[in-house]
Amino acid sequence: MNLALWLESTARVNGAAPALHKGMELVADYSDFRTRAAALGRALGGRGVAPGDRVALFMKNCPDYLVALYGIWYAGAAAVPINAKLHPKEAAWIIDNSGARIVFVTPDLGPALGAVTDISLIDVAGGGFADMIGGDGEPPVSRDQHDLAWLFYTSGTTGRPKGACITHGMLMATSLCYPVDVDPVQPEDAAYYAAPMSHGAGLYAPIHVRMGARHICPASGGFDAAELLETAAQQGPLSMFMAPTMVRRLVDAARTSGSAGDGIKTIVYGGGPMYRADIEEAVSLLGDRFVQIYGQGECPMAITALSRSEVSDRVNPRWRERLASVGRAQSAVEVRIGDNVGRHLPTGEIGEIMVRGAPVMAGYWQNAEANAKTVRDGWLMTGDVGSLDADGYLTLQDRTKDVIISGGTNIYPREIEEVLLTHPAVRECSVVGRPSPEWGEEVIAFVVLAEAGATVSGELDALCLNEIARFKRPKEYRFIAELPKNNYGKVLKTALREMLQAEARG
Repeated sequence: MNLALWLESTARVNGAAPALHKGMELVADYSDFRTRAAALGRALGGRGVAPGDRVALFMKNCPDYLVALYGIWYAGAAAVPINAKLHPKEAAWIIDNSGARIVFVTPDLGPALGAVTDISLIDVAGGGFADMIGGDGEPPVSRDQHDLAWLFYTSGTTGRPKGACITHGMLMATSLCYPVDVDPVQPEDAAYYAAPMSHGAGLYAPIHVRMGARHICPASGGFDAAELLETAAQQGPLSMFMAPTMVRRLVDAARTSGSAGDGIKTIVYGGGPMYRADIEEAVSLLGDRFVQIYGQGECPMAITALSRSEVSDRVNPRWRERLASVGRAQSAVEVRIGDNVGRHLPTGEIGEIMVRGAPVMAGYWQNAEANAKTVRDGWLMTGDVGSLDADGYLTLQDRTKDVIISGGTNIYPREIEEVLLTHPAVRECSVVGRPSPEWGEEVIAFVVLAEAGATVSGELDALCLNEIARFKRPKEYRFIAELPKNNYGKVLKTALREMLQAEARG
């Protein structure tokens, strides 16, 4: 079943309902949205795009992003959304690897990409795109649930990105988990696209289309906390996906302005570790608005969820443990903990997180070697380390590559980071291992202070000695102005380890 059928259905029944907004401005109702996407699908077919072909999107967030995405699906093709923050050469590599026939671009990104690729570019602000969405349309091309819908390229922090093959059936399973496990959607709601639509934020578009909700792209084209708070007050109820770093910036802006977040319905956070101290502060300031999800490109947004009530609960005797978890398995998946060969481990033991179910990819795009390592007997080997408690709550420890082995003992950096972040002088931190001739590795903490220049090494050491085993405490505290991060706000521990290794070599 082609996912574009959800737009067809909504447009038939609620065509006059508001659909696409740029900031406060309404640019299309559902009838207009459907007409433009259908016309674009037919125009793509006229340009030689056949069912199963790939069409890329290298675009900043804007209403035409959704028109282009659905137009691709109307044509029976698969979308290749590319992070707009990537270098044009990185984007060109993805375009080439995916075999994309055409690329939709926003005017700020098109010229630089055009300088490094010969692929046909269509500027969504140009006359050519206007002609394509202004013609006659046809119903969506028939697609099977196993047909490719979205080719998601991983962030590639340790090498070239891999394309996770996301099918129509996977996206439907993810979408239907949303109202069951994350948050019910009502027609009066609005999906607010502050995070890149090429990733988690865009993956939540289909369920909001199916329910006839509004779609609001910030006028700024990205995340601006003050703009978000203003839009929510006027256009709410808003629901959105945020990375933890965005939540941190929103909380700071709300505190500075005195805002209570009026008009924000739901903030779904994920995509990186949200430390307990940070989410406690966010709930204290903005209230009962937060839901946590855990997913990967290989199982998009759909591994576990920690509900609104669980994030806000301060009564249950185990609320602190649950708040430090990423919740329980979503409705369409099964989650296990396995050893290094995938054998099931008992409750409470730490191992690699494994998941299977309808939202799990069949494999990577043209990458048999990676498939053999990642998918075993239908189970996705996530590369994340964690444990399940008796109630099914999953607690993440770290990526397998981030575990520190010191003196033959596994040390999980996140446990140390959680402790350090309870100190009021610490704004951010990241813990990695440094090669040690005596221990194999030793623990090093990189710390960003709330106020530069504070002298707190002794206090941090005392804090760790009071909270965790002595062998886990950092051997050194490195105070830096900021942590290296990728385009999605994830800390690049690889860069920190390389810095330490370069010092050792020098």
